[in-house]
Amino acid sequence: MDAESNRRKPPSAGLNIANATIADLNRALTCGAISSSALVASYVARIEAYDRQGPRINSLIYLNKAALKEAAQRDRERAMGQSRGPLHGIPIVLKDNFDAAGMPTTAGSRLLAGHLPSRDAFVVKRLRDAGAIILAKTNMQEFAGGGGSVMGSRERQVLQAGTVPSGYSTQGGQTLNPHDVRYSPSSSSGGTGAAVAAAFAQFGLGTDTIMSIRGPGSVNGIVGLKPTNGLLSRSGIVPLAPSLDTAGPMARNIYDTAFALGVMAGVDATDPSTARDAPPHGWPDYIRGLRKGALRDSRFGIVQQFLGTDPEVDEVFHSAVSRMREKGATVMEVRYPDYLLDMKEGLCSIIMASEFRAHIADYLASTGTGFPKSLAELAAAAADPRRRYPSPEKAYALRYTEEHALDLDDPGYLAARHHGMALVRHAVDALFARHELDALLYPTLSGTAPRIAAAGTAAPTPYLAMPPSHHSTVIANLSGYPDLTIPIGRTIAGLPVGMSIFGRAHAEAKLLAYGYDLERPPGTYVLPRHTPALESDVLL
Repeated sequence: MDAESNRRKPPSAGLNIANATIADLNRALTCGAISSSALVASYVARIEAYDRQGPRINSLIYLNKAALKEAAQRDRERAMGQSRGPLHGIPIVLKDNFDAAGMPTTAGSRLLAGHLPSRDAFVVKRLRDAGAIILAKTNMQEFAGGGGSVMGSRERQVLQAGTVPSGYSTQGGQTLNPHDVRYSPSSSSGGTGAAVAAAFAQFGLGTDTIMSIRGPGSVNGIVGLKPTNGLLSRSGIVPLAPSLDTAGPMARNIYDTAFALGVMAGVDATDPSTARDAPPHGWPDYIRGLRKGALRDSRFGIVQQFLGTDPEVDEVFHSAVSRMREKGATVMEVRYPDYLLDMKEGLCSIIMASEFRAHIADYLASTGTGFPKSLAELAAAAADPRRRYPSPEKAYALRYTEEHALDLDDPGYLAARHHGMALVRHAVDALFARHELDALLYPTLSGTAPRIAAAGTAAPTPYLAMPPSHHSTVIANLSGYPDLTIPIGRTIAGLPVGMSIFGRAHAEAKLLAYGYDLERPPGTYVLPRHTPALESDVLL
């Protein structure tokens, strides 16, 4: 059955928010079987039980106290035959680097506590115009992790001094993985990943510069899409590295991921990069291409260098590949050229540090008086003992980036940005062409979720000395191409494993169709063990 047929089905009894798609909710809302007020209240009950109490997942940094009032207004509008759009009355969450008028945006940093933007980010406005209710802002690694980072260093002493615990921010504290609270939710969109996995909202938004949608998607057992760079507007999002940054949807199923992407896409006059790549008006319908049988006669390449780190992850991955073959896909082994793997982290380090120092100042100019206005001022504020800034590791990393970032007219940065990224793109194109591939496959992460460790307790292996499988995701950002992570199973300990389906520019519809053909049957989502079902989850 294709997704279009599924949309026309009547609502069924026992609608459960953890398993329901947007299509299920829209059918039930349209016929009056449920209300937006009841839907929001059901999600709030889960937040109160598991994010604020119980295991205290701590995925949310701000809860919209007006959400129930907004839901009641959506219900009144629906009763009068009025609908704002395809997400009318459906609650979502935003990573805390998306501006939403009337809600604080701190990018996870205590240094921006109290900042209230006056306008929505472009993609947030698209979602609000479609009728979505912003239920909460999610915790994130401060300034998207790489905003003030020692990633490019090879020195163990520097790495130990400047490495912040995974999933921690000075504004939001430590977010836990709902599958096992001893583990991290991974990367800077970990708050969104944990919140969506724990069913605190219908779907959420993340941002991705080197892995930060796909890493949390993988370790939290949900779907995450890094779109083609330029498909979605970046305006109104706290920047890390615009050459690599993109927003993207995170959801419990492929259908909602495709639906959200279609709503968010659109030309933004303030972000020229969207003019060529996004539709000028309306909502592009990525869900029309979702169909069973999409894998049949498609050709995929397994990137061999990204296997071999964790036998359990490899076993789950190969099991998923076997299912693809059973569905008629041709799958072969391929290899990236060694030079591509040798250069990827170095390129990212140069581009991230240089662009963050330049572009964070542009964003900070929109903040009010009393807030830092540059990376140098952020670093100085973090180091000021009067501020009692609680993360000496992040303070060190902010200063390190300020001191080591290149100017945007520096030949080293220009070579990385223009020649290095082009080389990555051409190398990827050549691999696709040589083997006539529709997509590349690899474990999204070579291992499972990292354990949460106290800051500075151990010096990580330098990024540039790690095996090729580390940060396999960065090639999608350097090339600008789309990459979809889907959940494919769990380890014996119950930790989720994700598989990436990586395509060429503007292949989102194909990647989503492949994921739809492979994903678990509808209605079988299993909640994480630390955030189990509540009676209030069932609305019919």
